[in-house]
Parts: sequence; structure tokens; C-alpha cells
Amino acid sequence: MSERADVDRVIIFDTTLRDGEQSPGASLNIEEKEQVAKKLARLNVDVIEAGFPISSQEDFDSVKLIAETIEGPIIAGLARAVPKDIERAGESLKSAPRRRIHTFIATSEIHMKYKLKRSREQVLQSAVDAVKLAKTFTDDVEFSPEDATRTEPDFLCEVVEAVIAAGATTVNIPDTVGYTMPSEFTRTIRMLKEKVPKIEQATISVHCHNDLGLAVANSLAAIQAGARQVECTINGIGERAGNAALEEIVMAINTRKDLMGVWHDIQTRHIYETSRLVSNLTDFAVQPNKAIVGRNAFAHEAGIHQHGIIQEKSTYEIMNAEDIGRTAGELVLGRHSGHHAFEKRVRELGYTLSAEDMQKALERFKAVANKKKEISDRDIESIIADEVYVVPETYHLDYMHVVAGGTTTPTATIGIRRVQNGSGDTLKQAHLGVGSVDAVYRAIDSICQVPHTLLDYNVKSVTGGTDALGEVTVRIQSDQDKVFIGRGASTDIIEASAKAYIQAINKLVYHTSAGS
Repeated sequence: MSERADVDRVIIFDTTLRDGEQSPGASLNIEEKEQVAKKLARLNVDVIEAGFPISSQEDFDSVKLIAETIEGPIIAGLARAVPKDIERAGESLKSAPRRRIHTFIATSEIHMKYKLKRSREQVLQSAVDAVKLAKTFTDDVEFSPEDATRTEPDFLCEVVEAVIAAGATTVNIPDTVGYTMPSEFTRTIRMLKEKVPKIEQATISVHCHNDLGLAVANSLAAIQAGARQVECTINGIGERAGNAALEEIVMAINTRKDLMGVWHDIQTRHIYETSRLVSNLTDFAVQPNKAIVGRNAFAHEAGIHQHGIIQEKSTYEIMNAEDIGRTAGELVLGRHSGHHAFEKRVRELGYTLSAEDMQKALERFKAVANKKKEISDRDIESIIADEVYVVPETYHLDYMHVVAGGTTTPTATIGIRRVQNGSGDTLKQAHLGVGSVDAVYRAIDSICQVPHTLLDYNVKSVTGGTDALGEVTVRIQSDQDKVFIGRGASTDIIEASAKAYIQAINKLVYHTSAGS
């Protein structure tokens, strides 16, 4: 590393927990955000933008928790160029050994006229005042002229010059609506480097959205033009069409060293496990053909490709799957596999589990293996998501009996044990429904008596075949309008439905009691 010049180092700024979490339906609770932050720290990102503290008490609390518990990366909080926003961000970040306030205001004519209803002079003064106030909380201040790629060039230069003079140490140029093109963005970055006095006193950053599918391309073009921080998210999640994908930018830099000529400090072997965690917690499936982390990213079906790979991997693979924490081939396990083989496979898939969590996953693996012949990697990932990434149980499903079919009215008999009260008693209830799942859910509701609204119910097959492991995801909303996600996986879709529903209810109860 000593041989590599710092001027060629690209800072990786991860905004999964802020911009990524703003994706419709991607909300995470405070414990889930901490899980993701720990993975990001292990991935060795330089900056974690932990949230937007003024937006809600929960966002403030999550930023505060991450600031208190995560070591290594700089922890950043977003704030509009408004005093109360900046003060709230400063308060949430004060425990972080390394902290940054990221403040912004829109600078394009369309935003200033229709959204802000302010003149250029007023916007410029607000930007300067925001940076100066942020500097009273931390020396590390980032400023973003929102909608920079649609901002009049001379005014963009004027704003950037003013905020650097006010003390901004990073100036971020966001393509807020995914409007620009790579060649155009290259000219913008070069223009700032040429026209803004003392531009070298600040790091030039870029934040690209994917509305035209160009977020990663624009980010790489900006790096080649001299930007040295790139803002991105795991799996490219984010508002509308998403953000630039961290894994794509990082592996593009690694794979094309000859063209990029820059370096980063990301520990790429943790990419895949981080991708899977974010996908599981947000319930945003990664498309099979997604670059780097998609199921098919290292798959080869065409005969000519397979022949080439057998002879020499580099004929059709420009990266090693192992470099991002994946394996080149999929090892299939079954009921005769021992715990050593299972634990080895879990580690190969990139998961680091405690002894207790590994035992829980192993027991579930054995139960599933007794029902189907082969357990694939996707089965194992689903088992881990179902068994490990959960809150403590208040209600535990002891047994379930469902009668349905033909002209029979679906009936479900459910036994649920209330774990947290220590009594160990199993509460029983039977209920009719318009379908099997409806009957099961009505019986669960009559036992648990937890007020909520079922927002969404989704079923998908984890693997193929009639013995496939089915995965059910439900979203429920509490009386306080908070949304909780539950997941269940089983070869029996009704059982998976019950487990998902009870997991969501357990999350609601746990977080309600924790907040009271």
C-alpha cells in the first residue's frame, strides 16, 4: 500500500442506510440497520452514511447507535442546509470517533424556482451558512449542490468555491435524477478542477442515480476525470431506479486497473455476504443477472462457454468468484451430510455465525434435508435468513394442523407457546378461513391479540422442483404506522406462511416493548 499514491485512492462512501433505505418498502428497523453497519465496517468502507437524523426519532436513534457502536469507518449524517437539521445531525454523531456532517441544498434553476422558491443569492448564502454551522460540530463537512448536473455551470462553480472557502472538506456533485451522460459528467468534473480556485483543498465526490441505467458508468467516468470519492449502495438500492452499486464500482476498479489507475481499501471477499444480508433484510431480491452478486453472474450454460471454462477459466470469466466471497461451483448437500460439511459450506457462502446461530441453522438444515433430497446454496441462504436474522421470540409456533380441499371449508388448528412470559404454556385455537393461509392467520391473530394490519403477502420458490423450499414474506403495519417484515421458509408453503407471520408479529412486539 505504501507504493500506491494517496492521490489515486478512491474513498468508498456507502449510503445504503440513508439513500438506499429510502427505496419504497425498504425500511429497516434500528437493529437491522446496526447489522448492516457491522457488515459495512467489515467490508471496510471508508464512510457509512447512517441516516437522516432530522427525518424521524427512529432515524436519529439509529444514527446515534451506529455512531456509538461501529468502529473504523467515518459515520456521516445527512442534513439539509437548515440549522435545526445540522444541529440534530451533530447531536446524533457526537459519540463517533470519526464523524461527518453531510449538508445539501438544491442549486438547479428548476429546483430553486419550484421547490425552494429562492434566488441564487439566497441559496448561495444558505450553503455557506450551513457549512459554517456544521464546522462547529466536526471538522469533516461535506456539501452537496443537489441536482448539480442540471445546475448552470458558472453558478455550480460559484457555489463550490464558496463552500470550500467556508470550510467544506468534501464537495459532492450529485446526479440527483440520473440525467447526465458519462462524457458530459467527465466535462463537469474537469470544469470544476479547472475553474474553481483551491479545489484541491476538498475531495471531489460523486453521487449518481440510475434512472437511465448509467449510475455506475457515470461514477467511473467521474473517477477517471479526477473525482476521488464515490457514493454508492449495496446492490444499487435507492430511490426510484436506485443508486450506483458499490460492488460494481469496486470490481470495475479491480478488474480494469489498466484503465482506472486508482485503488480502494474494500475487502472484496465480504461483498457477497453483505449483498445477501441487505437483500434479506429489505426483501429486495437481487435479479439473477445482476452484475457481480446475481445468481447467474458466474454461471455458464452454453456448451461452448462450458468447454472454454473447463480448459481455462479466463476464457469467459474476467473475475474470480472467490474474490467477492462466492464459490465457483455450487456444492449440493443432503440429509447424509455432517455438521462439518454444513458449517464449511456456510463459511464458504460468506456467513460468520456464532456457535448458537450455527446450531440453529444446522438443526433447521437437518429438518429440511429430511424432506428433500438435495439442499442447494439458495436453500442454505434462506435457512440462515429464516433462523438467524430474527429478534427474540415472544410467540413460538409449536404445531399446526390444516384441513382443506375440494368443498371443505379450510380450517386451521394452531398451537403457539408464549416464550417471553416463562410459563411455557401452549395456547391453542382453531379458525375457519376463505383459504388455508387465511385460516392459519386468523387462528394466529386470535391467540396473539397483537393489533396490526397485514400489508403484503408474497410467496416465491427458493429452488426448483416439487420439493422446493418455498419462502414467504409478509409485511405488517403497527398502530404507530411502523412496518415490520417477517420471513419463513419451508418445503410446506402453509408452514412457511405461518412462520413468516409469527416472525413479523414477534418483531412488532419486540420493537414496541423496546420503545416503550
